[in-house]
Amino acid sequence: MRSEKEMFDLILKVAKEDERIRAVYVNGSRTNPNVPKDIFQDYDIVYVVTETISFIEDENWINIFGDLLMLQEPDKMDKYLGIDSDFECSYGYLMLFTDGNRIDLHIETKDSMIKGYVSDKLTVPLLDKDNMLPIIPPPTDINYQVKKPSGPMFVSCTNNFWWCLQNVAKGIWRDELPYAKLMFETTTRASLDEMVSWWIGTRYNFQVSTGKMGKYFKNYLPEPYWEMYENTYSDNNYENFWNSIFITCELFRTLAEDVADNLLFTYPIDDDKNMTKFLKHVRYLPSDAKEIL
Repeated sequence: MRSEKEMFDLILKVAKEDERIRAVYVNGSRTNPNVPKDIFQDYDIVYVVTETISFIEDENWINIFGDLLMLQEPDKMDKYLGIDSDFECSYGYLMLFTDGNRIDLHIETKDSMIKGYVSDKLTVPLLDKDNMLPIIPPPTDINYQVKKPSGPMFVSCTNNFWWCLQNVAKGIWRDELPYAKLMFETTTRASLDEMVSWWIGTRYNFQVSTGKMGKYFKNYLPEPYWEMYENTYSDNNYENFWNSIFITCELFRTLAEDVADNLLFTYPIDDDKNMTKFLKHVRYLPSDAKEIL
């Protein structure tokens, strides 16, 4: 596997030798001082170019970066699906190489760069042939830190959590596993993860990032809470699924009450009690039942 130095040397060599490429910058996890380095980190690279079309028309030009294991071109996929994409402004290549390295390369014109360069605070300039890149401060993950919720946000999260669980219960009773699982993962877990992030935020004065999709939860949750979070995942067995649902409820309740106390919100205890009672009832509701309650 090529080293980080070898990869950056190659990325810059290509840029220096191609007159169409006028500047290079990097963003993403490799610029984040709070993210530990590992072998799976992508190289999120942007080439600022004089024009994009000559690159796009030459389908083989990216081979200079190494032997491809797989390639994805999101803009091309969007076009196939009928989604408007302005290839003349920007274009992306997601490249996984046979040595395990991955480059997410974005080519864009100067006009496109000017619109977005300063918005990502995890940006680091690597090359600027024409002194076109705006001056920016050192990289920081402040834009990715947990944001303190407002009262309405807390109300919405707690209400959505308890309300959507009745859909999960309905799906299990009907033996509709795909529906029940998807409802749990896309609604219940979304609310749980939001509350987990807020709880962590209260512990770190909202100056910490929990990572994309909560990937750093394990780093910040106390071990008992992390064990509970792990147990919110279950298999295709309905008994195990039900167990994970009630663990999820317990964890959500515990964290939400803490967040409410810390931020002076009111936890909807009646919704909690009513829905917990409802879920316990549906769990043992006969499959041939003619009434719910």
